[in-house]
Amino acid sequence: MNPGGMDMQALLQQAQQMQQQLADAQQALEEAEVEGSSGGGLVKVKLSGRGQVEDITVDPKAVDPADAGETAQTVADLVLAAIRDAEAQVERLQQEKMGPLAEGLGGGMPGGGIPGLPGF
Repeated sequence: MNPGGMDMQALLQQAQQMQQQLADAQQALEEAEVEGSSGGGLVKVKLSGRGQVEDITVDPKAVDPADAGETAQTVADLVLAAIRDAEAQVERLQQEKMGPLAEGLGGGMPGGGIPGLPGF
């Protein structure tokens, strides 16, 4: 007899399946790479799927040798904008990979959670 009508074997299988899906999504994020850019491609930033900066490229055209002070500030602004662009792409990628798993766990929605377990 099943107390409360819960099928513990099915629940365990569902938990194991979700655990594997989570591991697969985390692996996909580890292997992913996104690129953000600014200034029409003058500055490019590569981030891992986890949001870690991997590389920054500044096109020499972004540098004005006649005005080093202004160029330094411009390059700093372009780097910051490229990082923000790449971070937005990482966030979209993470949502794409992890979002369905959060929904499967209820995603914070009232009444959501693990089926068969009230309050989860």
